[in-house]
Amino acid sequence: MPDTRSDDDAAARSLSTAVENLRRDYPAHWSHVVTGDADLVPLRVLHPIFAGSFDWHSCVHQTWLAVRLLRVRPDVEGAEQARRVLDALITQEHARTEAAFFDGPSGGFWERPYGWAWLLVLDAELRTWGSPWAVELRPLSAVLRDRYLAEVTTARLPVRTGTHGNTAFATGLVLDAARAVGDEELASACERAALRWHREDVGYGGFEPDAADFLSPALTEADLVRRVLPADEFTAWFEAFLPRLEDSRWKVLREPVPVDDPGGAYGSHLVGLALSRAWQWRSVAAALPEDHRYADLARTAAEAHREAGLRHVSGHGYYAEHWLGTFAAYLDFGAFTDR
Repeated sequence: MPDTRSDDDAAARSLSTAVENLRRDYPAHWSHVVTGDADLVPLRVLHPIFAGSFDWHSCVHQTWLAVRLLRVRPDVEGAEQARRVLDALITQEHARTEAAFFDGPSGGFWERPYGWAWLLVLDAELRTWGSPWAVELRPLSAVLRDRYLAEVTTARLPVRTGTHGNTAFATGLVLDAARAVGDEELASACERAALRWHREDVGYGGFEPDAADFLSPALTEADLVRRVLPADEFTAWFEAFLPRLEDSRWKVLREPVPVDDPGGAYGSHLVGLALSRAWQWRSVAAALPEDHRYADLARTAAEAHREAGLRHVSGHGYYAEHWLGTFAAYLDFGAFTDR
């Protein structure tokens, strides 16, 4: 039998950490363009909802983490405190202040695409749950929805990095969110972009991972493409994109990367890489025919990466814990369901 008490304890710890992160203003990573002394204001002046958890995008997805845990574990220890914190943060007044920034001159590029994508995931989580916080957040989510639509419609080329700029990762998240809330315009734009960027990709030749990667460019691309192609077309695409996947050349994709410093900035990224690879290998395995020659390989790789990533999620300091809980929860709980 599964150890439900252990699961509840883990959920309570994750929720407590997320809520603490949302309220923690420092240390903080600032990346705004500053044009004069008047711009030097506390981060919560510009971003009264998402100023905690080290940086804006991490605060957004730590908010999603708190919401997700409240949805799937409504009676978890600390739930009432978490609701009070979210009630205080997610208000229409605060959302209008955040929206005003994104309507301004820096709002067309700041936190694009990663932070925008997680904001739309948070919005979809709240809306599919029927949470009143969705209404409170709407001034901001509407602005970033339109920003993302404009960007994904016009972007000629993808960004294939293993970090925040990766367009396949963000577009996969936004596509799932758009489908979850029935936003056909945004979903169709994401689908067209995925095919425009990646439909003709064959013989992937990248060298990965880099020391700072928390995403695999190859698997992130495959995880997006499997969302938009029929199963038989995806299988053919995947075989052409990563031919001879069983060769030693691709051991770096099949096996987890050793993490020497899980509490460091780059070391924690490699923990995140294991977690994101775990759900991407799992998704690729599910998209392939069950008896495909790569299906077992993908399932084995998914489990190996899951074990490697979960081993380092907690207990390694703020530079790891301000964000890794999100990736662990996304791996184990997914999004937009009540399970």
